[in-house]
Amino acid sequence: MKKYTLYIIVIALMAIAATYQACSVEPEYYSQSTPELFFDTQSKIYQRMGRAFTHWAWAMADQQSSSNLLVLQEFTTDEMLTPARYNDWYDGGMYLRLYHHNFTPTTPYLSDAWRAFSMGLAQTWSAKDDIDEYVDFNAPGFEPGSRDAILMQLQTLAAFFYLHGLDLFGGVPLYTSNKGEALPRSSDEETFAFVENLLKEALPKLPKKTQLGAQETGSINQATAALLLARLYFNAEPYIRQNKFAECAALCEGIIGGNYGSYALEPDWTNVFGFGNDRSTEIIWSVPSHNTQSERSVGVHTYHYGMREYWDNGEIGNLNNGYCLVPSLDVEGKSYMDGSSNPSAKGTFRLGSPFAKFHEKDVRKQLRAYEGGGKWRGMFYAGKMVNPVTGSVCHGGNRQVKPTDTLVIVDQIARIIPQEGAEADHGKEGARWAEENSGVRLAKFSPIPWASEKTFKGNPDIPVLRLAEAYYTLAECKLRAGDKTEAAELINKVRSRYFTSADPDPVTASNLDEWRMLDEWMREFIGEGRRRTDLVRWNKFTTEAWWDKPADNKPHYNRYPIPEDAMNGNNLIEQNPGY
Repeated sequence: MKKYTLYIIVIALMAIAATYQACSVEPEYYSQSTPELFFDTQSKIYQRMGRAFTHWAWAMADQQSSSNLLVLQEFTTDEMLTPARYNDWYDGGMYLRLYHHNFTPTTPYLSDAWRAFSMGLAQTWSAKDDIDEYVDFNAPGFEPGSRDAILMQLQTLAAFFYLHGLDLFGGVPLYTSNKGEALPRSSDEETFAFVENLLKEALPKLPKKTQLGAQETGSINQATAALLLARLYFNAEPYIRQNKFAECAALCEGIIGGNYGSYALEPDWTNVFGFGNDRSTEIIWSVPSHNTQSERSVGVHTYHYGMREYWDNGEIGNLNNGYCLVPSLDVEGKSYMDGSSNPSAKGTFRLGSPFAKFHEKDVRKQLRAYEGGGKWRGMFYAGKMVNPVTGSVCHGGNRQVKPTDTLVIVDQIARIIPQEGAEADHGKEGARWAEENSGVRLAKFSPIPWASEKTFKGNPDIPVLRLAEAYYTLAECKLRAGDKTEAAELINKVRSRYFTSADPDPVTASNLDEWRMLDEWMREFIGEGRRRTDLVRWNKFTTEAWWDKPADNKPHYNRYPIPEDAMNGNNLIEQNPGY
């Protein structure tokens, strides 16, 4: 595939839609064209392929942590939530029901997630059908091997969507083409084997990244298929009740060893999420993003209303002050984290407290701020919101904090600020009782530059797969096999980049257990849409409690109910047991 082709096609298809909405032209009519005549240039073939990837981009990077395939992975766990801030974000309790695991076939976001993976499959198989049937790869001057490279990318993309369906819902209807009748759900085992076969067939036929730091364009290469297959094996126990950690470990060792392409961990973590991350040595697969053309994930749902002043950038769109991290502290400022020296009288939890679990010397725990020239620091907005680089201030939004007051973001979700007319609720805490400054905000994706350097905005791609996942996955496989020493070494190779001197709390054979492993997964991949899967794999999603969410003790909650409208659209689909 040409170097920039898929990147350009993904962006261009989105830009074309916006252009046609903005222009007013008289319709121009053409005689009918058959598919055989349409596919007469390479660009048209890539356009047909690209439509499936635009759906993938939407599903994975539409406001990032609240995107359609990620929201059920984050906002039902001990990492993140969307609390009700008085009347803001209550919306009939829809977000609270997610966090409190009130799952039914009509639970919000279930339908969006089902549509994200099933429409992705429809788009992918449709493109593969057309290209396979109508394209003569000798005619447009393609290089040898291009047919396999294109068709196997689409096949791997289909496996990606099926893997999400299996993870969220269990067995799903299995298709290899859009031609045919509607089908019932297949079993978990059949779906697992189907995804496995798609990936194993595609893997050797995909192109391999041979140049370290070569530009990522959203296209799929061998390492993408290998890491997706590793994910499938990694979670085989909850999927099909079989142990496939050995198969998973072998794939991860191959990825780390360069068998599937040239990659390396970034010594500076900001290179993974920064403005030039399309050339990061660590990223294996990412959603392309580009200033003014196809900007992804500026985080409008998490940022406070007054952040434009803090950023020195008044050109950012609507800021909605919504989701945040699960809190570490109770209403009195005491800790919910297990092992704390200042524990809450209300109890402590092994899970949750994400912000508190980042060491104070961890460079990610700095207040996020842009430094100029494409450089930035920090991964959170917490504490007194005074920009450490420029001195600019984020003021209150006139909900509970006055517009003349400097905003102080707290690691608590409670009614703390006295409010006239709400005296009866003062001191209450829980997901229902947030205020405008409640909850630390994750600022991991798409740093906001100053207005004077606005052409940087929206340029960071959104990582979907990165090499660090292979390290952590292999580490957990080693842990489960009893090799804690090597497991610790693998994790520490990634952790070392977060400290300016020696790691003050390295992973060791003596401190590595299931809880430390889960904490390491949280620290490294918070907000990247895998937390629920990790909790399910360790059998913690339904059996453990965390802040304002008691244990469910309902094993069937390890997968979601099939959404009602999916069953209405295909009466052959049966509901998951227990719902």
